[in-house]
Amino acid sequence: MPLIAPDALRAAGVVSVVAATIEGGWMGFALFFLVLGGLFIPRAIGTGPALDVAYCGTLLLGGWAAQLDWYLAVPELDIVVHAAATGLIAALTWQVLVKVGALPAHDDPRIARPRLGAFIVTITTAVALAVVWEFLEWMGHTWLDDRIQVGYDDTVGDLAAGAIGAVVAALVVSRTSAAEPR
Repeated sequence: MPLIAPDALRAAGVVSVVAATIEGGWMGFALFFLVLGGLFIPRAIGTGPALDVAYCGTLLLGGWAAQLDWYLAVPELDIVVHAAATGLIAALTWQVLVKVGALPAHDDPRIARPRLGAFIVTITTAVALAVVWEFLEWMGHTWLDDRIQVGYDDTVGDLAAGAIGAVVAALVVSRTSAAEPR
């Protein structure tokens, strides 16, 4: 595969693991090691460059915002990142499920209402992943590092933002076959 623009973001992810480890110790390492793993998913399934760049850029932004406490400095940033990340993760999850054969492609003649199915699967998967995300944030705060910001208002706000991102992603995925891996 030729080097493509999103690969620069993956390289930034590698550098971020080192920088975050120096800046934040083992928690910085753990956070960016997780981000780095996520950065390679679009490459592995052949996602188009626009979604690849948006997804990778959002994961890196979200990771650094957490690492450097940007969410405290700019409280609205948390909501924006949750909405964007959930939507982008939803679109990528759709691609993964189609790529591995767990879901049919939009043009599968056996499916009577493929767009409706794409919408429902994308939105429900995204909201479920947003719940898992919040659960993991709570676990991290409770058992690993109390600097991880959680609380009722934060969790409900994050879930609401994630649901909005999920709806947008579900609309896009259900309307375009370009959302499917090539």
